[in-house]
Amino acid sequence: MKTTLSVILILFTQLTVIAQQHAIPGSYTNIKYDESKRLYFEKDGEKFYADTTGSRYTIKQLLGNPKGTEEGLEFDFGNLKGTFTYGLIPYGKAPHPLPVFRLTSPLNNGKVSANIKKDFRYPYDFVGWEENKGFTLGYRLTDEKGMIVFDGEASVEGTGPFKIIPTIYEGPYVNNISDTEAVIWYETSLPVTSTLYINDKVMKDASPATHHEFKISGLKPGTKYDYTVKVASLSQTYYITTAPKAGSRKPFVFAYTSDSRHATGSGERMIYGANAYIMKKMAALSYQQGAAFVQFTGDMINGYLSNKEEQLVQYTNWKKSIEPFWHYMPFYVGQGNHEALGYIFKDKDGAQKGFIDKFPYDTQSAESAFQDAFVNPENGPVGEDNNQYDPNSNQVDFPSYKENVFHYTYDNVAMIVLNSDYWYAPTLSRENATSGGLHGYLMDNQMAWLRKVILEFEQNPSIDHIFVTQHTPVFPNGGHSGDDMWYSGNNEKRPYIAGKPVKKGIIERRDEYLDILINQSTKVVAVLTGDEHNYNRLQLTKEVPIYPDNYPHKKLNVSRTIFQINNGASGAPYYGQEKLPWSAFTKAFSVENAVCLFYVKGKSISMKVLNPDTLNQIDEIVLR
Repeated sequence: MKTTLSVILILFTQLTVIAQQHAIPGSYTNIKYDESKRLYFEKDGEKFYADTTGSRYTIKQLLGNPKGTEEGLEFDFGNLKGTFTYGLIPYGKAPHPLPVFRLTSPLNNGKVSANIKKDFRYPYDFVGWEENKGFTLGYRLTDEKGMIVFDGEASVEGTGPFKIIPTIYEGPYVNNISDTEAVIWYETSLPVTSTLYINDKVMKDASPATHHEFKISGLKPGTKYDYTVKVASLSQTYYITTAPKAGSRKPFVFAYTSDSRHATGSGERMIYGANAYIMKKMAALSYQQGAAFVQFTGDMINGYLSNKEEQLVQYTNWKKSIEPFWHYMPFYVGQGNHEALGYIFKDKDGAQKGFIDKFPYDTQSAESAFQDAFVNPENGPVGEDNNQYDPNSNQVDFPSYKENVFHYTYDNVAMIVLNSDYWYAPTLSRENATSGGLHGYLMDNQMAWLRKVILEFEQNPSIDHIFVTQHTPVFPNGGHSGDDMWYSGNNEKRPYIAGKPVKKGIIERRDEYLDILINQSTKVVAVLTGDEHNYNRLQLTKEVPIYPDNYPHKKLNVSRTIFQINNGASGAPYYGQEKLPWSAFTKAFSVENAVCLFYVKGKSISMKVLNPDTLNQIDEIVLR
């Protein structure tokens, strides 16, 4: 993530005015402007216009523009109707600080006040704000129907009158931890020059900013380091632990899960866009089990939006749900279909007729929003420009893979994160009426990069085990048999570029992908997938039937065993099991919420699958 909140807000303001005037990428077809510069999708001579509805919520709005008063704080949340619940956050007094809510007030035309002197007088001042002359207030906003919209924070100096200061409303988070380096990053409500203290180093922002990202180098392997982040007069202290030296083969644990978009019901299972209830438990259990890191691959949020600012609100809600544990333990995230952000074309009755990835790609696409919201390694391919189907090699016709396709290592394990929802056009699989990426399809340049990275890890003596993860199952088992990498056995499904289908269908590309993992690698242990809201595993051998009847193309040589481990059970509404060619080989199918814990001990790996809500064991297996 490199774009600050202030820049995003400026860009958003400008783009709402001039979005319809941007050049249409050559990779699209049937997308045009009318004489009024309104974007439309044309099908069978009929025009369907892009939805121009503004954002339902923005981060700027939900931060509330707080102001200090003699007695406390005043907030203005614009047109939001609902309630404001608030309490103090015990920073420095609890290892995983969360707001301790005490009071609720109704919003009056979006406005509300908190009387700090009265509401948190002795004996309710458990953070010592009067003595310390500063504190952070946590608050929760619900709408008029009771849905939780946002969890926010406001930091304050003084004992009355009170003064608002820049607030860390996201983070600090740790990412990209190696044996000698780490990244610490966070977001603040206002531009500020912040300070990071770690390993006897003092690091400062080069200039006032709202996005703060520090890369720390020169650390020792397998070492715990306290770090302190200071913003204005308030600070927070946590710790990181660096990875062991590569190839040391010391025992460690890592966790995997996916699919946490908000569920049915109410409460924290439905914090706008995310199932925070289950995600918080996922993170807590992973931390309690000593996980070195958590890999989460897709469908964090509900998404499928046409407005980037609203998408960023949902991402913030997801991040906040696991924030108390992300202070210490890195989360690496991959992109799924629910991270879709695009132009949504509708008919006169409001029915959706088309959905494509939004452009300009560098500022408005699903990939750009994902990059703005997260910090992941930057070692993936550039994009799909200059592939054999690129309509114009002199211009950018595809979004970037930056921070949505990448790899990282921890001791003797390598993790490769792919994007099977790149340049995603959700309506493509139904009608092929325009161009775009297909759900479940790995495109050419990404495949070429994968071959290269697999070869590098095969030749690396420090790496014993490779895991590859993408959102969509290779072999769906419940909920997505009509798409993913199967499409009910229909190999005709494929991406369209500049109005033309690519050469290889979804099953051909699936086999090409598996050939790399099985026949060009001896180290790949498993493919980690999601999308289907259940847990199950499949051990792929040559005995497993994986083709539709009368399949005419070359078939895969399964020369050795690998596993598909599907865990899309982080709180999204469940999917039951379906009957498919490989169903007899699918094991331990469960619709319970689940987290996969991988125990790595040198050359061996075992896995336990636990329900983070009830703590019962769902599955256990030795993988290697």
